[in-house]
Amino acid sequence: MLRITKQTDYGIVLMTLFAAKSDGQAKSARELARETGLPLPMVGKILKLLVRDGMLASQRGARGGYRLSRNASLINVADIIRALEGPIAITECVETGPGGCRFTGACSLQPNWLRINQAILHALQAITLADMAPEDITRAAPACDGLRQAGAVLDRLAEGVS
Repeated sequence: MLRITKQTDYGIVLMTLFAAKSDGQAKSARELARETGLPLPMVGKILKLLVRDGMLASQRGARGGYRLSRNASLINVADIIRALEGPIAITECVETGPGGCRFTGACSLQPNWLRINQAILHALQAITLADMAPEDITRAAPACDGLRQAGAVLDRLAEGVS
């Protein structure tokens, strides 16, 4: 089973909250933990990683907190996953590249794993943070277009593999 970590799941929840409430107001880690019901230490850790990667900006002081560093339509799900988990790679040979796996010479599957990984990556890149935010709050145009694109990519992949 392919599954993202809880940290990444929570990170997407937090980033979606920022996108949904795009009034530009900074939110503290404590406020975000209270709004989402997530543990404060985990929220703090995730926010620091997202700041380090440039998706969030932080501001110290009485009116400090965190906010998106750019428009939600310019951040995609792949960006968030990469910031919290590292490179998106479904197998070791995809992550290390040609010659990085000790079975490269005897394995004929690497080209297929590369195709599958690319399809997954393209699907995740097609879904923006604006797509993930609730439609009634954001004004993404067209709403959820990235989700439709991602579904089409995965459908084409399924056709090519079967």
